[in-house]
This record gives sequence, C-alpha cells and structure tokens, in this order.
Amino acid sequence: MVHVLSSRVLLRPTDPEASRDFYGRRLGLAVHREFGTGEERGTVYFLGGGFLEVSGRSDRPSCPGLRLWLQVADAADARRELAERGVEILREPVREPWGLVEMWVAAPDEVRLCVVEIPEDHPLRYRPGI
Repeated sequence: MVHVLSSRVLLRPTDPEASRDFYGRRLGLAVHREFGTGEERGTVYFLGGGFLEVSGRSDRPSCPGLRLWLQVADAADARRELAERGVEILREPVREPWGLVEMWVAAPDEVRLCVVEIPEDHPLRYRPGI
C-alpha cells in the first residue's frame, strides 16, 4: 500500500483569474502557497483536510462533472455569506434523508460544490459513550 502523506485536487481552469477570484475572494478559501508568475501562476488553497491547486490553463473545462464536498459549521450561514459574495446557489440547504444538510453551488468550469453541514445528532458526529 502507498503511504499517502498529503493530497490535493489539481484544477486546470479555462480562466485562471476567474477561478482565483471564485475560490479566493468569493468562496473565501485561505491561500496555502503561491508559485510562478503571470496569469497562469499557481495558487494552492486550504480545503479542510486537503488542498485545491488552481494552476495552468486548459482550453476547455478539464473536469466537467467534478464535485467537491466542503463541510461547514452552518449551511444557512454559509448560504448567506456566499450569496452576498455573488456565488450562484444551485440548490438551497436541505436536510437530506441521510441526515446531512446539503447545499449546492456553482464554481467555474462546470465544477459543483456540495456545501455540507453535519447536524449535532448525526452519526458522523454523535459518539455514544465517548
């Protein structure tokens, strides 16, 4: 088995500046590091337990259908904040039959983000006897 020390999603955008604007300003992800110069420079964002690297350029969306799962403390608060920043909300926060509160938003290059709140009573949080 390969011992993985770190991971990141590599995204090659069609419009690097628009992608950096979305992930950095609109979504508000913190920058882990930047490298290179010019329009196609690389920016690596903190993404919870991993990283999202936006670098280079593609002639067409390189990952249509890519979905990112982002856990937040409060989906309703995230919805308000993202809407204020001009992020397109595809689906409002809804408590799903499996117990998670999920909201879907649009990102550049046909990427979709599932913004997830894990309620206090959900098995992913609740640990009896601990």
